[in-house]
Amino acid sequence: MDGNGRWAKQKKKPRTFGHQAGSRLLHAIVEESNNLGVRVLTVFAFSSENWKRPEQESSFLMGLFIKVMQREINELHSNHIQVRFIGDRSVLSETLQQVIRNAEDLTSENQKMVLQIALSYSGQWDIATAARSVAAKVAGGELAAADIDEQQFAAELSFADLPDVDFFIRTGGELRISNFILWQAAYAELYFTDVLWPDFSVAEYRKALQEYALRQRRFGRTGEQVSAS
Repeated sequence: MDGNGRWAKQKKKPRTFGHQAGSRLLHAIVEESNNLGVRVLTVFAFSSENWKRPEQESSFLMGLFIKVMQREINELHSNHIQVRFIGDRSVLSETLQQVIRNAEDLTSENQKMVLQIALSYSGQWDIATAARSVAAKVAGGELAAADIDEQQFAAELSFADLPDVDFFIRTGGELRISNFILWQAAYAELYFTDVLWPDFSVAEYRKALQEYALRQRRFGRTGEQVSAS
């Protein structure tokens, strides 16, 4: 969800103004996803690298996450949306960690949609964490090194119980994935748009999904094989 700061700058407002606008838009995108039958929506709220930003901005964002989750969690729950967080929680405040636990506990049984929020997350962190887990199992005699394959490794990653990513949307005009869900997005269809996140309306979201619907996903097969199946 890229472009909050630049959007605010265009309007001669502080970056925090853009983050607030971006959080309001997320409500609409989650609602639309739920209405359309999207089963899993993962949003990149704050990366591990974002801690390099000015402390004032990082602190504001942490506070905003708390306010937004406290404001939205009951409606999410009433709409049967399960809320999950992925990322390194050890660097978050105890208050924010408690808000996360409360949200996950409240919505854990919901089945209509999963809203997954990546907070203090990076794909490299995810892979390194999984590698440590696999190494510990080998060292403890639970697993033989020769038995490690893609499936065994993937089982140690974040959201291992959910499908791999189908469609990857990046707003804001940048043409990179910026260390987001690297392993799980191996076969994702990528969609880049110049639209800054606060302007990425429901109409823009539908436009992206319509393009995805026209793509042929081959997973190594030929187009003829896909068509035949």
